Amino acid sequence: MIKFPSISDKKLKLTLHAIAWIFVILIPLYLNSAFGGNQHRLNQFYAHTFSAFIVFYVGYLWLVPKFFLKERYWVYLIILAVVIDASYFMTSFINDHILFDAAEDAKFQEFVKKMAANGVDFKPPMKAFGYYNHMLASLLISGFAVGLGLVEKLKQNEKKQKEMEKEKLHSELAFLKNQVSPHFFFNTLNNIYSLIGIDGPTAQDSVLKLSKMMRYLLYESEQGETLMSHEINFMKNYIDLMKLRLSPKVQLQIDFPNEFSDFSFPPLLFIPFIENAFKHGVSHREASFIHLRMEIGSEQICFFTENSIGKTTQTGEIQQHSGIGLENVRKRLGLLFPGTNELKIDQGEDIFKVRLCIKKGI
Repeated sequence: MIKFPSISDKKLKLTLHAIAWIFVILIPLYLNSAFGGNQHRLNQFYAHTFSAFIVFYVGYLWLVPKFFLKERYWVYLIILAVVIDASYFMTSFINDHILFDAAEDAKFQEFVKKMAANGVDFKPPMKAFGYYNHMLASLLISGFAVGLGLVEKLKQNEKKQKEMEKEKLHSELAFLKNQVSPHFFFNTLNNIYSLIGIDGPTAQDSVLKLSKMMRYLLYESEQGETLMSHEINFMKNYIDLMKLRLSPKVQLQIDFPNEFSDFSFPPLLFIPFIENAFKHGVSHREASFIHLRMEIGSEQICFFTENSIGKTTQTGEIQQHSGIGLENVRKRLGLLFPGTNELKIDQGEDIFKVRLCIKKGI
């Protein structure tokens, strides 16, 4: 795909204005040259064009943003009337004195005399007609300036709204991430604490893994996105720490992909499901199981959890303890992947299942 150099809104605006005025200047010049027009009339046209230039930009750059858009309409109308009158008298002075052509005036007077000799009472246009014409043209130009000002204000408001939504997104994601982090840290610290007096080397290894997890949280996850390979390593470290307290009665199956094309992904999105599985899928009295699986395809990522529900665990307990974490995940999915994710939670009497599929960005 061909990439064109980006251009700022300000530069684009200046370019479009310059192009428009180049056309306004060159087209009459070309027509006058091509059809043998009158240079004196062309000069008068440019005098009126200069007047329109003043009316437009005084309104567009000053009156509209300073008064009209701030709903000071009466002040806007009064100053606009003064500007229009001033531009009219300026144009009249230029045409009647600076651009005055004695030869053209003599021809016109001779034409009037011939018309009178033929019995035609020819009267030149009154000054009032020129004023009304100037007033109408100036009002149209001012209306155009107001329209441009309103469009630009709408664009600015839309840009500010998007920036606010983006800022809100980052704030909500940071808040939700901070809510998730303490849950598994408390569990991990409890696990390490129980190992210190029993298995020193394993406890040391566990502390090392915990430090890696903290480094991941403090540095990598703060960027808003991380590599999927790093996220999988983080989940593996978390699972290894949670395995320390598992009894032989718990069947644990982990199936995470080892080879795939790495890509950026929001951190800590799957941890609440894993935490929930360990919290409610482990029974110390009876056989239980936890199955965790992830599939990474070319178009989507799917994450599955399936765990048993102990007979001593009540449905209300699951909803109470896992509700906050799962609700956080729903909110993050809505913010990060609106319309491109599918989360299905199936809770039976003995099994709790989660299926989350997210479409990858194209």
